[in-house]
Amino acid sequence: MRLFLSALAVACALFCAAQIHAQPEAAERPEANPGRPTVSTPATLTPVGYLQFENGGLYAVSSSEFAKQLGINQVTKLTVAPRLELLVSSEPFSHTSGAIGEALPEMLPGDVDAGFQAVVLPGDGLKPTVSLSYFRVIYSGSAPDTDIGSFRRSALFLLSEDFGRFHLDMNGVFSEQTGNGVRRGQFGQTLSISHPLGRFTAGGELWHFTQPLKRGNAVGNLWALSFTARKNLVLDAGLDRGLTSSSTQWEGFAGLTYVLPHRLWKSQK
Repeated sequence: MRLFLSALAVACALFCAAQIHAQPEAAERPEANPGRPTVSTPATLTPVGYLQFENGGLYAVSSSEFAKQLGINQVTKLTVAPRLELLVSSEPFSHTSGAIGEALPEMLPGDVDAGFQAVVLPGDGLKPTVSLSYFRVIYSGSAPDTDIGSFRRSALFLLSEDFGRFHLDMNGVFSEQTGNGVRRGQFGQTLSISHPLGRFTAGGELWHFTQPLKRGNAVGNLWALSFTARKNLVLDAGLDRGLTSSSTQWEGFAGLTYVLPHRLWKSQK
């Protein structure tokens, strides 16, 4: 399974790179709607009928579960109707050192999750976009988790709104975590605010998640900068600082969001 996921991630990256050199005119390109690099997910969906890939790397230091970890993450999104989007997320592999409690191999796969996101209230003017999302683990990986932990199933409330030149994404997260034969509910809140600066976008975020299996709370402050290279290609990088003793103290990340320029099926007029 680990080799399959790694090969899939590499194939996606190579396919995206090949597609970049065969793009249609700018006016015909779909517009990317990145869900990374923030913890918050936008309530708005990707363009209908187009595959969107969100690929990146995350380097974390000083967690309660490990000393250092480098992970590769990948999310594939496909909006099949104006109000319905399907998603698959995975961590094909991670390289971990200083795992707590046992001598784990250094390279391990993470979870694979699948789910959907549905718009329940489309945005219009001052009215925000409101969506609901549901995820479930379809493959449980063996890589150590960060401070947020791994969920068995998760439901999200998502809200997005524009205030002048500022964009706001807010999430409420309700998850089920399991460990040592017990099941616990986890609750999280995220608030992300971004502002465009030409082709760049600067953003800041505060997030909080309970840690029911540790009886603690993880809180972080994230800052990121993204660059719109093309309508369908956005590059990003940033840092996250943990604010509690049970939070991962530092996380650095970089990646890209890319929408394939060709629709998977013909649009209905």
